Amino acid sequence: MKVGILGGGQLGRMLLQAAANYTVETFVLENDSNCPAAHLCHHFTKGDITDFDTVYTFGKYLDAITIEIESVNVSALEKLEQEGVKIYPSPSAIKIIKNKIVQKQFYKTNEIPSSEFIVTQNKADVATHLNFFPAVHKIGEGGYDGKGVQILNNEQDLDKAFDAPSVLEKKVAIKKEIALIIAMNDKGETAIYPVSEMMVNPALNLLDYQISPATIPEKVLWVVEAIAIKLAKALKSAGLFAVEMFIDQNDDVWVNETAPRVHNSGHHTIEANHCSQYDMLWRIILQYPLGNTAPILPAAIINLIGEEGHTGTAQYEGLEEVLKIDNAFVHLYGKTQTKPGRKMGHVTIMHNNYHDLTHKANKVKNLLKVIASSR
Repeated sequence: MKVGILGGGQLGRMLLQAAANYTVETFVLENDSNCPAAHLCHHFTKGDITDFDTVYTFGKYLDAITIEIESVNVSALEKLEQEGVKIYPSPSAIKIIKNKIVQKQFYKTNEIPSSEFIVTQNKADVATHLNFFPAVHKIGEGGYDGKGVQILNNEQDLDKAFDAPSVLEKKVAIKKEIALIIAMNDKGETAIYPVSEMMVNPALNLLDYQISPATIPEKVLWVVEAIAIKLAKALKSAGLFAVEMFIDQNDDVWVNETAPRVHNSGHHTIEANHCSQYDMLWRIILQYPLGNTAPILPAAIINLIGEEGHTGTAQYEGLEEVLKIDNAFVHLYGKTQTKPGRKMGHVTIMHNNYHDLTHKANKVKNLLKVIASSR
């Protein structure tokens, strides 16, 4: 099969690493010829994944296409789908998810529990809903990795609001933030990965580290899994979906957002689960049976983020010390330039004791720093 990936970042890179196990010819479309995925595919095309003609020309001779980011030209994918190219996930699912306004309306229509919301058109519109605060303001399109999200606690925070179509969500009293990855094939069969608990960096609004499987009550787990299955079935699309959720102080479960692709919350599956999220997506695309999602050992992911005050050629401080840690797996994404808050890699730690796992995760977080070379 000839399979294309729209986007050439670290998710595309890890997807291509898994593709090496299969007989598949890979194609990548990305604007940056030095992107993390560029040198791992069979064919690289430099181009804009948001441009209709570029995406259509790239895809018209392929058997299937998947994405590693939502900001793609959906109209081109719709035309390709009509002409027989298989798209994972379907353009209709991408269209629902890529716009946070449409995504929230989809949850409401399909009775998927999600926090109360108001659609706002501009900053002045937000000011008329002060009685809805504290709230979270999410820009309709273009947000990623914590960008495009602002917490508005009171009137003094109005300056942070977006002056564009957005969603104003009622703030949830969060006990735990979790994520669950669900796979669905063309037959409608599903496979669910164990739930991960996410520890978010409040300053960057970005995943700091996470633990999987999460320690949550069995009854709550049943609810989480039921919601994920309902959501995937409602999208009516084969593919891989990462469902981010909140568990509130009353143990009620709320869907925060869904990603229609492989996801940061599933990086640990490369070493820690029998079938990684990347391998699972290839199984779906290539029409193979769904894989075994069971964990081999509990795992933690630590994101390697560019340090504050460092912009330039990337250098990894503490790398040798981390590589000496038992069951520590370092993944560097091949990005030569670092800047504050940029994802540069991740480390997966595996251990059968949760206390030791958390201890080692914090040790890695404190040891390994992405700084800029002084040269």
